[in-house]
Amino acid sequence: QVQLVESGGGLMQPGRSLRLSCAASIFPFTYYTMSWYRQAPGKERELVAEIHDADTSTNYADSVKGRFTISRDNHENTVYLQMNSLKPEDTAVYYCNARNRYYSDLVFWGQGTQVTVSS
Repeated sequence: QVQLVESGGGLMQPGRSLRLSCAASIFPFTYYTMSWYRQAPGKERELVAEIHDADTSTNYADSVKGRFTISRDNHENTVYLQMNSLKPEDTAVYYCNARNRYYSDLVFWGQGTQVTVSS
């Protein structure tokens, strides 16, 4: 059974840091592009960052460039999102996403983890 389990969310003051983790029970993990999305109240879900499987190249939303870093550990089947210099507008539910690069229909989502940035 495929599972993506996020952890690491919580309440943090502006300017501080958080690291999200997503443990993936998908095989082979290296066939999947891994991404983080977020959805704030009343807004559509948006792509935050993605990391490709083969060359580990990355892409970021303009709003998080220079502050967030996505990485993956292919031995641990885990993807991370390091979030620095947090802003109140980063408040959202963050979702882990896995997309198979060979079969586009194979897309999986985690249950989400809440990140709240507030003083």
